[in-house]
Amino acid sequence: MALMKFKFSIAFLLFFVLGSIVNAQKTKKEKSKEKNKIENKKDSNLTQNVPKKDDYIFILSTKFGDIELYLYDETPLHKANFIKLVNEKYYDGTTFHRIIPNFMIQGGDINSKDNDPGNDGMGGPGYTIPAEFKDHLKHHKGALAAARMGDNVNPKKESNGSQFYIVQNDNGAPFLDGNYTVFGKVLSGLDVVDKIAEQPRDRKDRPLEDIKMTIKAVPISKKEINEKYQLNLPINSQ
Repeated sequence: MALMKFKFSIAFLLFFVLGSIVNAQKTKKEKSKEKNKIENKKDSNLTQNVPKKDDYIFILSTKFGDIELYLYDETPLHKANFIKLVNEKYYDGTTFHRIIPNFMIQGGDINSKDNDPGNDGMGGPGYTIPAEFKDHLKHHKGALAAARMGDNVNPKKESNGSQFYIVQNDNGAPFLDGNYTVFGKVLSGLDVVDKIAEQPRDRKDRPLEDIKMTIKAVPISKKEINEKYQLNLPINSQ
């Protein structure tokens, strides 16, 4: 009988000890969860006012300085393609192979990387982009637009996969509206565009000295773009 009481006491003691350990572990887990909630809340408070990086500006660098570009959401096919090529460093080392003062500067041809100036203006990534004409996107000075083949071989007016031009004329180039896709604009660096346009060129409008470029994409929010460049881009997507 005494042995049974002893065994019962030992069992009760073990049950009590195990229960205490389990309760302690539960309390520890609950405290840990509560701590995590507090830390997460702190992190949320720290980041809730930080603008989301939902867009890009593009820094086009030349020996004459930088040109900052913005691409329109209204031309999503051209924007997505440009971002892709920039991330692949496709444009790095290409040149502005065609410049016409009081009109525009053109570049982005992969052929301009080689030593044969005769093939400049005829290259690309091997595909075209469907036209994305928008009535409100005009060929103002600083407009970024896609080059393309002529109507006789390109009746749909599809854009070259990589070549682009920047309008340099102070009055724009309204005769191109509705014929070539405008998909971006110069945010800063119009003085660099002017400098490039005035360089000596040959009879085919190719600069006598190569004007090479690199382009990089810089993540930024639309809110930051509006504040920095005094624009009015919609930011309801954030």
